[in-house]
Amino acid sequence: MTDARRARLHEELSIESRRYLAAYVLFNQALADHLGMHPTDVQALSLLTAAPGPLTVKQIADMTGLTTGSATRLVDRLERGGYVVRVPDQQDRRRVLVTPVADRVARVTAVWDELGQAWQTLLDGHTEDELEVITRHMRQAHDLSHDQMRHLRSRPKPD
Repeated sequence: MTDARRARLHEELSIESRRYLAAYVLFNQALADHLGMHPTDVQALSLLTAAPGPLTVKQIADMTGLTTGSATRLVDRLERGGYVVRVPDQQDRRRVLVTPVADRVARVTAVWDELGQAWQTLLDGHTEDELEVITRHMRQAHDLSHDQMRHLRSRPKPD
């Protein structure tokens, strides 16, 4: 591959990545509006249901980049909505775990499942090798994004 072609592909990917990320943020807002939720709450609920088990508020704060105070308010909203419950940690009674409520989360999952058919159709157009590349890219992009968020939070804000 020539340097010029690679530079053009990088530029094209940069533009398409920005368009994709903006579309996802706007989609998340539309989904949250549809469900009567805050967009951050929708994403936190998504992360909670993807976790292997219940999480502490501190873990939710770390995962989302929120302060523990903001994460506590987020969990308060989700609890008021019936999406999560707080339960004492059986291993450490000083800790409280946030657990999704399956019946209430099903409300959100039903919307995701309905919209997911279109995503499945989109992915069906790819070979297994392409799906592996896409998956690897998404995993690496996730890790890089979290590294960059930590870096940004460690820097002073511009004037």
